[in-house]
Amino acid sequence: MTYEDALKFIQSFPDMERATFGARGPTMGLPSMKSLLARLGDPHKGTKTIHIAGSKGKGSTSTFVASILKEAGQTTALYTSPHLHDYSERIAFDLEAISEEDFARGISEIEKQVEAERESGNASISTFGILTALFFHLVKTWKVPVQWQVVEVGLGGRYDVTNVFDSKEVAIITPISLEHVEILGSTQTEIAANKAGIIVPHCVSILAPQKDAGARTAVGRRCHEVDSELIDVGKKFKLKPLSHSLSEQTFSMEGLQQSIELTIGMLGAHQMSNAATAVAAILALRSKGKLDITDAQIQAGVRKASIKGRLEILKEKGPVIVADGAHNHESAQALRQSLQHFFNAKNCIFIVGVNNDKNISAIWKELSPISKAVIATRSDNPRSMEPAEIIDTISVFESENPNLFTTAGVGEALEKALAMAQEDDIICITGSLYVVAEARNIILKEAAHKSASSFSS
Repeated sequence: MTYEDALKFIQSFPDMERATFGARGPTMGLPSMKSLLARLGDPHKGTKTIHIAGSKGKGSTSTFVASILKEAGQTTALYTSPHLHDYSERIAFDLEAISEEDFARGISEIEKQVEAERESGNASISTFGILTALFFHLVKTWKVPVQWQVVEVGLGGRYDVTNVFDSKEVAIITPISLEHVEILGSTQTEIAANKAGIIVPHCVSILAPQKDAGARTAVGRRCHEVDSELIDVGKKFKLKPLSHSLSEQTFSMEGLQQSIELTIGMLGAHQMSNAATAVAAILALRSKGKLDITDAQIQAGVRKASIKGRLEILKEKGPVIVADGAHNHESAQALRQSLQHFFNAKNCIFIVGVNNDKNISAIWKELSPISKAVIATRSDNPRSMEPAEIIDTISVFESENPNLFTTAGVGEALEKALAMAQEDDIICITGSLYVVAEARNIILKEAAHKSASSFSS
């Protein structure tokens, strides 16, 4: 089986991300996921597990955790979604994405079991479910024994197909906000209760700092129900920013009789919170004797962690180009604050593309104060909102701004932005990781798995 054959196979199943075969929500339930894993010999069992759910920061927090574990000499598998450029990015061992060959090999090895599950009458198998099964299969069959698996939830928590563990070492709940309300619930409390479904008896639960008291209550209630120790990072630790540049930021973290100074290469106050949440999980494992790790290894792990498409500088000089996949009002607020704090941004040219289930009004309410011009566009994803619809909504906030434009694609949007930008302007690409991915490909001329190269001015 070639890599192209593998992609063709997984894409022949319903996929919420691409809205194929009528998939408007998760199409694969936990019973079918567990049935498929049973056919594969339950490969998800027997490996120490850190499971991560939340509305924002899941990918960054997962990456911080995996990077710290790697620095401690632990062979670590990481499962995240969505990908920026290539499906194989979703599965990494010691932070190295698997090769196309390993991806194709893995799919060929589980194809018969997937087909057998479908032939048994289970028509709910999804692309994401197959990818999840592939991850667990590769963990069990990898070239070296895997000591830890760090698993990011796809959507929600309680009913997500990654929620197949009877036991786990740590469950992490990152910041909760309103998202997928038609599926997860109409309030942050309801959404938090859904995501807290990943908490199982006797695991350690780490709760990232939350803005909503109801979300904290919902997670606390679940921990009480299943006898899980809860560490509320917002209450148990004090974070203090110390310094920052355009390449890194340093802060101190104190609490639970521990103090550590951390430097991270990801920008934004929200990334300090993500890093602190990851470190809190590691400190809990260390205090319980489940992980042998030094402060120096923790510091090196968070410093080396990086994730593309999150407040990423794609072009450093006149004009600066920044990409961030902010897709709801809280992540847009964090983006605006970071642009103001790190770049002193006052007049940004925004390239905006969102999926059709996103609240562009809420996003734009946050970004409008620093907007000079808006170029609405769309990615190749079939769930993309039409640029004209984006501009119609944004124009309510930008009634005095004549610089509102639409383009058919990301490449055209970049050309337009660069043509109008002054030397000291900032071009910010946002609204969707799909738009960010296409912009990265154009600006950095980067194929999947290759490191970022400089943009020639």
